[in-house]
Amino acid sequence: MITRIEQLLLIGWREWCQLPQLYIPAIKAKIDTGARTSSLHAFNMRVENRKNKYYVKFSVNPIQGNTSIAVDCESLLVDERAVTSSTGHREHRYIILTPITLGAQTREIELSLSNRDPLKFRMLLGREALKNFAVIDPNRSFCQGRIKRNQIETLYLTNGIKRL
Repeated sequence: MITRIEQLLLIGWREWCQLPQLYIPAIKAKIDTGARTSSLHAFNMRVENRKNKYYVKFSVNPIQGNTSIAVDCESLLVDERAVTSSTGHREHRYIILTPITLGAQTREIELSLSNRDPLKFRMLLGREALKNFAVIDPNRSFCQGRIKRNQIETLYLTNGIKRL
């Protein structure tokens, strides 16, 4: 399938996204075309078997530098893989499918779950998530809109997310 560039969403090297199925109204993602699979910061991960389907429960601190706000999430587990990070470290990761909203566009993507505490961005958007969907201008940021620092906490607290 060949997509015309005019039909693709213009994004910068970092963008605000939503993960509506996970009740994450805003999370800042770094665009990383070097990564095949997208990655989401997750901790307290555990797998449950319900009627021969596996679900992964996990928590997310969606705001950079703020561990007082945590979102408890659950998703169908679609795969488990060994993923090699950019530093060469191999890690076993759970893989989920979830919708992502960038600007006014929504699509389903694969996300690997990993503890990204030592890293600056809580989410990476890899090339598979962006294929036939977006074109990247590496000189720009937040082409799909900005959220100010003082608005982000309010956004979470008004959506029923509690402080730890």
